[in-house]
Amino acid sequence: MRAVAKLARRVARKETGLFLLEGPQAVREAVAFRPDVIVELYATPTALEKHADLRSALVDEGVEIEFVTEDVLAAMADTVTPQGFVAVAKQNPTALKDVFSARPRLVAICEEVRDPGNLGTIIRAADAVGADAVVLTGRTVDPYNPKVVRSTTGSLFHVPVVVGADLADVVARSRGAGLDVVAADVKGDDLLAARRDGSLARPTAWLFGNEARGLADDALALAHRALRLPIFGRAESLNLATAASVCLYESAFAQREAE
Repeated sequence: MRAVAKLARRVARKETGLFLLEGPQAVREAVAFRPDVIVELYATPTALEKHADLRSALVDEGVEIEFVTEDVLAAMADTVTPQGFVAVAKQNPTALKDVFSARPRLVAICEEVRDPGNLGTIIRAADAVGADAVVLTGRTVDPYNPKVVRSTTGSLFHVPVVVGADLADVVARSRGAGLDVVAADVKGDDLLAARRDGSLARPTAWLFGNEARGLADDALALAHRALRLPIFGRAESLNLATAASVCLYESAFAQREAE
């Protein structure tokens, strides 16, 4: 039980190569898309009775279920209410070379994104728009942080995620694969101009920076261009995850319309 609970800490995840899954939705997506990563599964009898479809899927995939009480489950989980399910899973990052050898058309690059909720939402948005991958540089929060995992609502198992990449290397590989590297930055050109000139229909790697500081000058210099979202109302700014979602959808719309 203690070993499972320790996976809420990054040092334990790094040492073991494992991470926590909590709640029926996360477990359901893991079973449906990557049952091979599930190492251990703990559940309460009540939760399994309530989620009969999930229990059937677990049995079909041969995942062994260990029954525990609500108190034991709560002691293992990072959340206060894990909703009857906690699993231990193997981390499954994608190799950077595999992303760009597959001729991607839409990639999200995260440079020093520090908020777990923001990163989880960006991964979820990338999944929703059909992006080919999410690439995380070494200064970005660990995608296997329990808060990130919860925020992805299962998308962590749908879209390839690269961990610990070097930004200059990512940009070089993006350029080599024929992608425009577009930085999302308040100092950039109006995104509406890019919409009008049709450039968003090109294969694109969006580069997103830190929530508070944005992208450093040296990171911005690596991009082909920088674009900003126009604000028509009185809002001071947009949350990073919201802005990233809009940018990714703009590219997805443009690419599909061109097709």
